[in-house]
Amino acid sequence: MSVVIYHHERCTTSLAVLEMIRAAGIDPIVIDYMKTPPSHEEMLALLVAMDMSPRALLRTREKAYLSQHLDDESKTDREIIDAMLKYPVLIERPIVITEKGAKVCRPKTKVLGLL
Repeated sequence: MSVVIYHHERCTTSLAVLEMIRAAGIDPIVIDYMKTPPSHEEMLALLVAMDMSPRALLRTREKAYLSQHLDDESKTDREIIDAMLKYPVLIERPIVITEKGAKVCRPKTKVLGLL
């Protein structure tokens, strides 16, 4: 089974999901999206695969959320995506992709439905 995880090494949930994937005997493709954020096209594809709006994928407790005025409901999807790509800490994590689908695995047990 092919598994991709958009991972943040300082996030306890992301670390736990990565461990759960490996405990299932799977060696996933790990993308440290803080160092290598997705392209605009990749982000669009992730959102479509997860059936999510850009706003739904935002981490609203990050400083960049307010500093970029993302609480402003008039911000367009494009503006939100651009902010997430400029400040990847704004992207909710971890995102796991398998042939069964793609999800933000929060809580961590959501990954079980993808394995």
